[in-house]
Amino acid sequence: MSEDEELEALRQKKLEELKRQKQEEHASPAAGATVEVTDQNFAETISKGGLVVIDCWAVWCSPCRMLGPIVEELARDYAGKIVFGKLNVDENHSVALEYQILSIPTLLVFKNRKLVDRIVGVMPRKLLEPKITQHL
Repeated sequence: MSEDEELEALRQKKLEELKRQKQEEHASPAAGATVEVTDQNFAETISKGGLVVIDCWAVWCSPCRMLGPIVEELARDYAGKIVFGKLNVDENHSVALEYQILSIPTLLVFKNRKLVDRIVGVMPRKLLEPKITQHL
């Protein structure tokens, strides 16, 4: 096996590990945790009413991995006030196409089932939080 083939095999193994970890995290979300959003449950998720924030991400995206813990913290801190979901754009193409997700991470902010904001890129919590909470 060549060095390039070994690197590719390691890369694929790591991607599978990360996918498995994410699936386990979303298997049974606790109160205040993010919910896993898919093409199939997207409409149901945003129709929960109130404020719903969908984090559009991918396993291979470093900025997404930086934003993930911030979104998880916000989900815990705003449990009962804001629903936070995570949508893997590599596995859910329909929503990504419908909302023209061209850069990730992208947060889609819905209020009463209507898209009211789109936040693109990673930023610290102190900058992100007011952008979301202004819609409460």
